[in-house]
This record gives sequence, structure tokens and C-alpha cells, in this order.
Amino acid sequence: MPETFQTKLMLDLEPVVAKELDRHLSMAKEWFPHEYVPWSQGRDFEMLGGEPWSIEDSKISKEARESLIVNLLTEDNLPGYHRAIAEVFGRDGAWGTWVNRWTAEENRHGIVIRDYLTVTRAVDPEALERARMHHMEVGYEADHGESFLHGAAYVSFQELATRVSHRNTGKASGDPLCEQMLTRVAADENLHMIFYRNLLANALELAPNETMRAITDVVKNFQMPGHSIDGFLRKSVVIANAGIYDLRLHHDDVLTPVLRKWGVWDRTDLDDDGDKARDELAEFMAGLDDAATKFETRREERRARRAARRES
Repeated sequence: MPETFQTKLMLDLEPVVAKELDRHLSMAKEWFPHEYVPWSQGRDFEMLGGEPWSIEDSKISKEARESLIVNLLTEDNLPGYHRAIAEVFGRDGAWGTWVNRWTAEENRHGIVIRDYLTVTRAVDPEALERARMHHMEVGYEADHGESFLHGAAYVSFQELATRVSHRNTGKASGDPLCEQMLTRVAADENLHMIFYRNLLANALELAPNETMRAITDVVKNFQMPGHSIDGFLRKSVVIANAGIYDLRLHHDDVLTPVLRKWGVWDRTDLDDDGDKARDELAEFMAGLDDAATKFETRREERRARRAARRES
């Protein structure tokens, strides 16, 4: 995409950013990470004369533990995300104000999750720190580079995917406080999603064909920002098998509602290139739906076999 086109589009959209920023600030609720951490459960670790971490210390399910680790390590890479989004959105005007506000809110998520996990001894803190170091050393590079439309499309889906993951992790944890904490975090993610979703809806009106191509590219190549976490594939399988985040949720609860909100299937202002991109999108969504159904079938078969073995 020519830089002059992107620059003009972003200038045209700046009033939208200002409006959405005002809406966000009017809806965002102030909250404090320390209020969601059961500090009375904390105790010293070995170096200070206490006890080293043991798996018996953890009171949450294995699946929730893996998901919490992935979610936290993803949040830890915030410096990389801030750099990436600032390079695209810029640091001036409403764009820059949003970037800084978004970063500040996201930072709370890493704070509260890490404090909760450490105080409750839900995960091995040494393994967690090693994983954090490794993940941040890998860094973060957006798959879409500095394309504004691709970046805005990506975060529209990614923020909603994160909200779904946090909410379902809380439910799977078996700890009411953990669920309350992640519900609070998910509420932030939902507001972020609405900001980006509304921004891209306006981009669709101004540049329907280019925006449709960006949406299709992002959907077809979507991966979570934590995909570079060491052992991510194994962890994602555990998470999917637990129903915390899987293909069905990705299709039904993330991609489909956002695409519907944008009205992509009903647009009449696309040229041949825009129509081609939309056709690709429809084909991909149909294939994803089929893949999700197959995964669900296999998962239920595995669960049935495990249940039969327990009964035998």
C-alpha cells in the first residue's frame, strides 16, 4: 500500500480516533491490581528462609495453569507491542494519546496476573521467570509490518480473542477470585476491541476494497501474539482440549461477530479486488468451520475413551 494512501487515510480517521478515545475514557473503569490479590496467602520462598515452590502448592487446574502462563507471558511482551503500534499509529494527537492509554491499561493485566500467581503459588515462579526472559528476548514483530489497515484489523480480532481466553481461563481455574480477576481484565480487553473495531468500521467506509483485503489477509494468517512462547504449541493444545480457546470459539465467538458487525457480507461498494478478497474470506471461514467441527468431534471421542477407561 503506498505510504501516501496510508497517511491520508489515517489523517481522515483522526477525528474518529478522537471520538472513540473519548468514548473509551467515558466507559473505562478505574481499578487497582492489588485489590485482586489474596496477599494473606503469601509466604516467603526458599532464599528468605521459606519453602521452594511445589506442584502441590497450586490449587488451580493444569489447564488453567497453562492458560494463565500463556496469558501472562503474552502480556509481558507489552514493550514490543507498544513499539509496534506506536510505529504505525504515531505518537502525536489522538493517535498517540490512545497508544499511551492502551499501553497503561494493558500493563495492569500483567501486574495483577503475576502478583496473583506468585502469591497463591499457582505456578512455578522460577520457570515462569525463565519463560518470561526467553519470550521477551525473542521480541515481537507484527506479521503485518507497518500496514495500518492490517494492524487495525488484527487487533480488532486479537483483543476479542484475548477477552474470550481470559474469561474462560477464569471459569476453568476453579478459584472464584481468579475468575473475578480475569473477568476484570477481560472487561478492559472488550473496550479495547470496541475501539479498534469501530476504527476499522470507519476505514471500511473510506477505503472498502483496501480494508477488505487487509481483513482477509489477517483472518487467513491470524496467530496470537504469544505464538513465540517456548512450548506454545503444546500449551495451546492443552488449552484447546480444555475448551478455553479452540477453533470453534475462534470461529464463532471472535471472527464471526466482528465480521458481522462490519457488515462485510452485505457490502455493495466493493470493486473486483474487494469482491475477490471477500470471496477468499468466505472460503476460509467455511474451511475453518469444518476444521472446528472435526476438532470438536475428535475431542469428544477422546473424552469418551478416557471416561470408559476410568469406568473399566
